[in-house]
Amino acid sequence: MKRTGKGILDIIWYIIVFALLQYVCLVLTATGNMIAGGKSAAQITDALLQGSFGLGSTLIIVATILSSLLTLVLFVWRGWAPVSRTYLRSKPWAVFAWVTILAVGTIIPSEFLVEQVDIQLPEPTQQLFEGILSEPLGYVAVGIFAPLVEELVFRGAILRTLLRFFSSRMHWLPIIISALIFGALHMNWAQFIHAFLIGLLLGWMYYRTNSILPGVLFHWVNNTIAFVLYHLTPSMADGKLIDLFNSSQRTVWLSLLFSFCLIIPAIYQLALRMKRNGFGHEIINN
Repeated sequence: MKRTGKGILDIIWYIIVFALLQYVCLVLTATGNMIAGGKSAAQITDALLQGSFGLGSTLIIVATILSSLLTLVLFVWRGWAPVSRTYLRSKPWAVFAWVTILAVGTIIPSEFLVEQVDIQLPEPTQQLFEGILSEPLGYVAVGIFAPLVEELVFRGAILRTLLRFFSSRMHWLPIIISALIFGALHMNWAQFIHAFLIGLLLGWMYYRTNSILPGVLFHWVNNTIAFVLYHLTPSMADGKLIDLFNSSQRTVWLSLLFSFCLIIPAIYQLALRMKRNGFGHEIINN
């Protein structure tokens, strides 16, 4: 019972630290920006208390990158997500190839599902995303650091801890719990649906490989495609699939069919190639 209680406290602590670092870096960046702008200490204090950070897209990206770096260093330094090269030494190139195919295949079905639920991103969140994606430096935040940090925290630390308290026959329960936490911390329903479903796949890959590398690759492909599509069709940032396919519902259905032609064999191949070999000591490989 004590061990379980400690595990729950550890998970709560990981979540608090992850969220707190993001907030602190935003405050520090906003404070530095206001100091550079010549504002007095009283004005800065008043703005921070009101939550008026006044940060543009570039400074938000800088704050995000800073919090990502601090998260990486802290979680590895404290041993919350141990480091090992074991999985990479097994030369899992076929797994990486199929993970890439799976990531590509999930893009359209995930967007289609969110559209069917008909939940829109909050306007401030939509504007924030568009601002970040419009900046070249934004790719460093969403395409490089986000996959690594989120996998390190949610799979390498949180799911790793959860798996200790369930038998192998109950492994889907900690995977579901970690996916729910992953979705909830996106703090809006539109992203929750996508993050929860993707979190299930990421958790399964972590459980089977005992490494966050497949998840980092999946996450990187997903975020990179979003970044590239935004720059190819910026007007589609808040559009729907039918708009992307020139108002052709038939093309939407064909794209979904094609996606499942990627997803089904990818999951089958990964189930064959990802051999579960225990968990709890080999998390990130570099």
